[in-house]
Amino acid sequence: MLNRTIAPPIKDARDFNLQLPLYRKQVLSNGVEVYAIDLGNEDAMMISWIFDAGNWYEKKNGLAAAVSALLKNGTSRRTAFQISEHFEYYGAFLSRASHHETADLTLHCLTRHLPELLPVIAELISDSVFPEDELSIYKKNASQRLQVNLKKSDFVAGRLIEDYLYGFEHPYGRYSKLEDFQHFGREDLLGFYERHYRRGACRILVAGKLPESLPQDMERYFGGMPLHAPVAQDPSVGPPIRPAAEKKHDVVNDPDGVQGSIRIARNFPNRHHPDFQKVQVLNNVFGGFFGSRLMTNIREDKGYTYGIYSYLVNNRQESALMITTEAGKEVCRATIEEVYKEMELLREELIDEEELAMARNFAIGTILGDLDGPFQVASRWKNLILNGLNEKYFYEGIRIVKSITPEELRELARKYLHPEEFFELVVV
Repeated sequence: MLNRTIAPPIKDARDFNLQLPLYRKQVLSNGVEVYAIDLGNEDAMMISWIFDAGNWYEKKNGLAAAVSALLKNGTSRRTAFQISEHFEYYGAFLSRASHHETADLTLHCLTRHLPELLPVIAELISDSVFPEDELSIYKKNASQRLQVNLKKSDFVAGRLIEDYLYGFEHPYGRYSKLEDFQHFGREDLLGFYERHYRRGACRILVAGKLPESLPQDMERYFGGMPLHAPVAQDPSVGPPIRPAAEKKHDVVNDPDGVQGSIRIARNFPNRHHPDFQKVQVLNNVFGGFFGSRLMTNIREDKGYTYGIYSYLVNNRQESALMITTEAGKEVCRATIEEVYKEMELLREELIDEEELAMARNFAIGTILGDLDGPFQVASRWKNLILNGLNEKYFYEGIRIVKSITPEELRELARKYLHPEEFFELVVV
């Protein structure tokens, strides 16, 4: 019998044997790949159709986001209301998301209702019509949202820092302006939809308690479409990246504002670089979680902010090392100086074993959370697949977390944590 008066033993993070559940791969007649992860005991599942349809492929600013948003707003057979009503009737949720390189159409539903839902998904992918009235409503709402967001310092900072890192002409650095909504019409949406959805490059990711009929269902509804598999590309190749010449920027967005949004960032290689996963461990110590050095110093000790974090941006062509926080405008400069002091300490001094153990525990705990359920596992696989990686990358990351030394981390800090290489932005 369990003795609850005795605390359970504490297990070192390095003793965990983490395993990434494998997927079952199916290739449809048109070459589209289906990655199926059969996990879970609940009668629920998720299907995500991932298209190469992000703003990377648009010729007019804002077009990719508009097509994604309006994808379920009408076909030649159903109105937007009828489509929404259909999914609601079966307790399903259909979401859309547009990113730099890809755009997703994701269904969450009960497994037993899949036969009633797949035909409508197929209809959206093959027969969306983008009604003029729906486009008009979208433009009006998007313009209003943008006007509201432009008054927020954190929103403006997020847009500008990417422009400084990559250049406004690069897909990573572009952002929408109010006039952009007047530069595209229904014909532009239909053209983008035809190229990148109806006849586009697609992957399908499925997770949950899967029906036995899934392979036949995927082939029946999507194997005959004029879709195709993505063309293999070198992930490091893309449009030229042209960072801003000036490294330090101060922007007054609200003259009466009392708080400044701070972004400190540098360009960084993508996930295929041998240092990427090692720097993720260094970043955990630096600013990657609530017990990091930036949080301990700038939040807990100085009280300049409610929270400060650093992270590696997940882009396919090139990443970035980003530090983000909000602070009172009178302490923005002091906050930045403390960030640079923490960089200097990491360059000059070895991290002690206790602090490194805490960073390891956080990293392993994050991975454990990412493997807790079929949808979380699917998210892990999606990240690997879209970056052209496999399970070897996952296990190499765990090996690095468990074995990296303080000396290696100091060398990485000396290589990447130099203030003069960072863009510095304060928006008040």
